[in-house]
Amino acid sequence: MNPLSEKASISRRRLRYVVPGLLVFAAACASTPPIPDTNLQSAQQAIANAERVDAASLAPVELGEARAKLAAAQQAVEKEHMVAAAQFADEARAGAELAAARSGAAKALVVNQDIKRSTSTLIEEMQRKTGDSR
Repeated sequence: MNPLSEKASISRRRLRYVVPGLLVFAAACASTPPIPDTNLQSAQQAIANAERVDAASLAPVELGEARAKLAAAQQAVEKEHMVAAAQFADEARAGAELAAARSGAAKALVVNQDIKRSTSTLIEEMQRKTGDSR
């Protein structure tokens, strides 16, 4: 066999594997990432949960930021910027979870203060009663 025709044969064999691989790679790069539905739904659920635990009054800044991030995610979907949309949705979920946590902490602080006041009142009553019996 001629060395030149042998090289041509090897090149054709390589092309059989390389060309389809390049086509698949090009198609993968050209396609738009899928819509981040799960990310958006998670963010919406987290915001709804934060609203249920009264984060609107106890952590309004965090909840407002979460809502703004969700709106940015929805706008990114409309502009077909799916990676950015997923990131905004994840940030919205995290912000809403933070708002819910801060709301819970604020409620726990109020309960703790009530318990301390009740305990102080009980201690004062006990001291008065022990003082009266002497």
